[in-house]
Amino acid sequence: MIELPISAAAPTVSHVDALADGTRLGEFEIRGLIGVGGFGMVYRAYDHSLQRDVAIKEYMPTALAGRADGGLHISVRTSNDNETFQKGLRSFVAEARMLAKFEHPSLVRVFRFWEANDTAYMVMPLYRGMTLKQARQCMRLPPTEAWLRKVLWCVLGALKVLHRGTALHRDVSPDNIFLQDTGPPVLLDLGAARLAIGDNAKQHTAILKVNYAPIEQYADSQGVPQGPWTDLYALAAVV
Repeated sequence: MIELPISAAAPTVSHVDALADGTRLGEFEIRGLIGVGGFGMVYRAYDHSLQRDVAIKEYMPTALAGRADGGLHISVRTSNDNETFQKGLRSFVAEARMLAKFEHPSLVRVFRFWEANDTAYMVMPLYRGMTLKQARQCMRLPPTEAWLRKVLWCVLGALKVLHRGTALHRDVSPDNIFLQDTGPPVLLDLGAARLAIGDNAKQHTAILKVNYAPIEQYADSQGVPQGPWTDLYALAAVV
């Protein structure tokens, strides 16, 4: 366990295209929005079958698609966006399959995933705590070196598992390092959908985070390859 040197709570989240509380996805009941990114939304949910709280990540690239009349189905905003939307959807599913193969306490576990309502979902543990970005904003003073070393050791262990599995994270940043109330830090969001969408639709959204991404994530040239060094540069930038 890594204690947070803060006393504030994480902020609440809302979005016009989020699923309403009480919405049912099979045995899962949505009970609140807990995170929004450019390509997905994460909800707190209750699994009525196993009687436990879980988190559900929904593929929802808000720059490309929206939810009609507050329903379950997602539709692209224009027909020109459909190919890019579908490519991102395939990458979202591929990310879920990839995560399901890896086991490390600092990597997100995937219990199951499925496609429905013109989108896809993955079910994960409900981690309680806040991101490193949120924690840093609440800190009165910078964290100590000893505290940082504990966080970094966990993240490096997660990256080691990914890299040995020939996978890259591509989006190591303070808002993708989650500090649990109980348990080790967890590395969130492998960014597979973001990378796929960015290849064809850079006009919609940035595919990287300024100040954290190395030069190879800015370059289109195959002569500047991405690799484990890409993630290590980003982690160094976090520090």
